[in-house]
Amino acid sequence: MLKILKYLKKKEWMYAAFCVFFIVIQVWLDLKLPDYMSEITTLVETAGSAMSDILSAGRGMIACAIGSMAASIVTGFFAAKTAAGLSRTLRELVYNKTLDFSMQEVHKFSADSLINRTTNDVTQIQTLVSMGLQAIIKAPILAVWAIVKIAGKSWQWTLATAIAVIILIIVLAITLVIAVPRFQKVQKLNDRLNTVTREQVSGIRVVRAYNAEQYQENKFDEQNEIITDNNTIANRVMALMSPTMTLLNSGLTLAVYWIGAYLIVAASAMNKLAIFSDMVVFSNYAMQIIMAFMLLNMIFILLPRAQVSADRIVEVLNTPVSIKDGEQTAASEESGTIEFKDVSFRYPEAGGNVLEHLSFKVNKGETCALIGATGSGKTTAVNLIPRFYDVSDGEVLVDGINVKEYKQKDLRNKIGYCSQKAKLFSGTVKSNILFGENDKPAGTDEDVKNAMSISKADEFVEKMHDGTDSAIAQNGTNVSGGQKQRISIARAVARKPEIFIFDDSFSALDYKTDREVRRQLSEKTADATKIIVAQRISTIRDADQILVLEHGKIVGKGEHDELMKNCKVYQEIALSQLSKEELEDA
Repeated sequence: MLKILKYLKKKEWMYAAFCVFFIVIQVWLDLKLPDYMSEITTLVETAGSAMSDILSAGRGMIACAIGSMAASIVTGFFAAKTAAGLSRTLRELVYNKTLDFSMQEVHKFSADSLINRTTNDVTQIQTLVSMGLQAIIKAPILAVWAIVKIAGKSWQWTLATAIAVIILIIVLAITLVIAVPRFQKVQKLNDRLNTVTREQVSGIRVVRAYNAEQYQENKFDEQNEIITDNNTIANRVMALMSPTMTLLNSGLTLAVYWIGAYLIVAASAMNKLAIFSDMVVFSNYAMQIIMAFMLLNMIFILLPRAQVSADRIVEVLNTPVSIKDGEQTAASEESGTIEFKDVSFRYPEAGGNVLEHLSFKVNKGETCALIGATGSGKTTAVNLIPRFYDVSDGEVLVDGINVKEYKQKDLRNKIGYCSQKAKLFSGTVKSNILFGENDKPAGTDEDVKNAMSISKADEFVEKMHDGTDSAIAQNGTNVSGGQKQRISIARAVARKPEIFIFDDSFSALDYKTDREVRRQLSEKTADATKIIVAQRISTIRDADQILVLEHGKIVGKGEHDELMKNCKVYQEIALSQLSKEELEDA
């Protein structure tokens, strides 16, 4: 938990210092009350005492109580400011670190866990700091000050208080030993529950289509039950703290007065009043000591979860990013060239290579297509160009420079990328097409119009109620798969890149639209290099270079006609889609 405190900014440290100052004032005022009580007791028991003296002491008690309340309010205000500032910083750091992660780190934690760490875990820490800043600081100050106050009053009373404190410490230790492992488990179980919930929501149409609601409910209930059982056990243990505190509080009060009664009976007449006064003061100070531990009890209820949350956040922040920036800017003698030099790649912790010894070059303005069976490594290969992953062996060159030498921002500004699964963001059609920034002037309406014309997105966008200002729902759920792909293609075109990467980005388009989009791309973006991953022969047959992949290796390279003659794998793919007559006529 202490590791989290280093993320407090100077302003939050100042707020924390104010908390300490006002807590000291509050404790001083709280411990001043028994002194006034002792004075009033003595005055009441002493013959001839003036009522004005009693009232004066009473006014002092009222002033202390009001002052303590005011100090408590101010302390709470600064504690809340400190906690809110820290949580804002942590959310920002975790979120920004997540954006810096490569796919390797994202898969290591999982998206659900990263979301949970950014939200729930940060909230746990905020709650602890907000309440704990008051209790953790106040409790030891209050306990030590009260012990100093009662020192020397009576060894019997001191012994009774010490026994109560020892019992409290033992109870707290047992509670933590039992509860902490449970709370640690609960945080991980929350990640799994989030995964099940997101899976259910994102796949709701498939769930309903297969009447699998009950199956999904059972999966959720299973995870929910495990979390409930762990929470129940942990919270039952924590629930014992409050009655234990109350029992010790009441027992100590009883012990103080019981011991006091014997001391008063055994004392001489002259000392009886002094002992009685000391007993009243001691009982109040003893209660303050118990109160200090009750404050700690509240923290111990929050601490286990917050400690787990802190460890999870620090784990994210301390995880090294595997893909780091080089020093190369966008400037280069070449433009629009891509070259793979003996590239091999394996996923982290995988048993073998996904790609093996890939070597090819694509020159400026050329179109290179990758085709092969599912799992042959097509998507993996193109993901190495924008450095979503780094190669295990070999080199990937863009414009004659190893991609590892580029700053990631400069490298990706060269590329217009269409992912295998078209991804749209909540906003408008226009905001999705002009998504991101690439160090170029902000796109104009004309850029949007041209991009839509090339991707044939204008065919349906113009029919929408607000045109390019029409709303797009999260994940583009209010448009069809083909419409999402066309907007995604328009987004890449509007970027005006040197290199286009289309990762199976035409699969949801009908053959006519597919042909029209490729024709427009060929005519309007002739200077740009294009990498196309596709399953359809018709989509790639006009490419300048076609790479046929099988089990991560290039088993064929050349143009369509050439591959039809000398590449058996390509022939099988082609004949599975088109007849010999169609292939010959095309």
